[in-house]
Amino acid sequence: MIFTSIGFAVFLPVVFLLYWFATKGNFKFQNILLLISSYFFYGCWDWRFLFLLLFSTSLDFVTGIKIHDAENKSTRKFWFWLSICVNLGFLGVFKYYNFFAASFAEGLSSLGVHVDLWTLNIILPVGISFYTFHGLSYVIDTYNEKIKPERNFINYAVFVSFFPLLVAGPIERATHLLPQIIKKREFDYLKAVDGMRQILWGLFKKMVVADNCAEISNHIFGTYQNQSGSLLFLGAVAFAFQIYGDFSGYSDIAIGTAKLFGIDLLRNFSYPYFSRDIAEFWRRWHISLTSWLKDYLYILLGGSRGTKAKVIRNTLVIFLVSGFWHGANWTFIAWGGFHALLFLPLILWKTNRKNINIVAEGKQFPGFKELFQILYTFFLVTIGWIFFRAETFEKATYFIKKIFSFNTNYFDISSFTDLSAGLSGFTLLFSVLSVIVLILVEWNNRDKSHGFDVSNKKFRWPMYIALCLSIYICQGGSSAFIYFQF
Repeated sequence: MIFTSIGFAVFLPVVFLLYWFATKGNFKFQNILLLISSYFFYGCWDWRFLFLLLFSTSLDFVTGIKIHDAENKSTRKFWFWLSICVNLGFLGVFKYYNFFAASFAEGLSSLGVHVDLWTLNIILPVGISFYTFHGLSYVIDTYNEKIKPERNFINYAVFVSFFPLLVAGPIERATHLLPQIIKKREFDYLKAVDGMRQILWGLFKKMVVADNCAEISNHIFGTYQNQSGSLLFLGAVAFAFQIYGDFSGYSDIAIGTAKLFGIDLLRNFSYPYFSRDIAEFWRRWHISLTSWLKDYLYILLGGSRGTKAKVIRNTLVIFLVSGFWHGANWTFIAWGGFHALLFLPLILWKTNRKNINIVAEGKQFPGFKELFQILYTFFLVTIGWIFFRAETFEKATYFIKKIFSFNTNYFDISSFTDLSAGLSGFTLLFSVLSVIVLILVEWNNRDKSHGFDVSNKKFRWPMYIALCLSIYICQGGSSAFIYFQF
């Protein structure tokens, strides 16, 4: 079941009505309903992985209590490391075992030693990276005495498996979400209406922006050897808007859905393509993951304290881990390394906190300097996305090399003709128009919590109707959310 499916369109209203009316406002019954609904939602993917989710949840629930009740430090450490090792062990086996096995075999092969290693023919459980990080944050915060352990299994299980965030985040913290789960929740009409707006905007970003741009990027990346440099860059730009529309669209739907149940989730995107440098981009892109890695890994390594060599090491580690978290492929590690190289000068020159205010604050349009910074940052991010999208490191480097190989065929018009012939219907038109709408709407609301936080009541209904019509008429080819694979 995905957010853009007919099944979810039926599932959500049913759960909403039962949640607010059948439970009669009793938050304990509401939590039981949320847990059953979340397991049903997840089971629609593959019911067998419910046992893995339940095991991970039970392990961390018991571990948190054992850590808190331990009578000595060694016992606390035992339970802490047991949870960490088991969680990361499951994640490693399901997500990374085949990668390490293949890489090890290739490394030996390059030395003239040929081995046949056993690989696992397994399916990656949807959302395992997300709910594993949920559990790890809880265990770490309990160990560091930032929170007390939750002793009601239902409450804790809802924290881990709350269906809006279960398969693709945001990555929640126990300190933020658990207090909302263990208290009575009242229906808030204004919050629910704002949630519906955010859901609608998320659907537009996914079904119109991302899915139309996906057809362009898929076509160009699939035929990259026959394309001109300019068309390859167009494909990279199309993917940049595809992944933003796809992932931020999912986050908008998830956060908006949670609001319908009186729950606030962490913000995950804050208009990242309006960033003026890479540091600002990472404060605005996948915020829940960035802040998680900062709090639980970067600071643990020493953060920005110590010698420059340690700062460089810590920065490289955090970005390489971020890349590797996304997938078991050298392309993701290269993507993380690329951003680390862009980020390091800002850290070393202490300019990484320079752009913390809203871009063009108090103005309708950015100045020339800010516009140049935005375009330059977007260009760098777009080049980085090539590593993220390409199936192999060799393909990514070939792709980038050809973009920067300015020759007589760079602006070959025939390539654009072939592109139009290879796409369906009005894909190019819908892609361009939807991206323009996306940029204009989010620029106008860049100081708001989400892109469709419309304050002018006169324009609300016309915009509702326009978005609904565009989703119905202009939607691209249906595709799964990109981050489901992580």
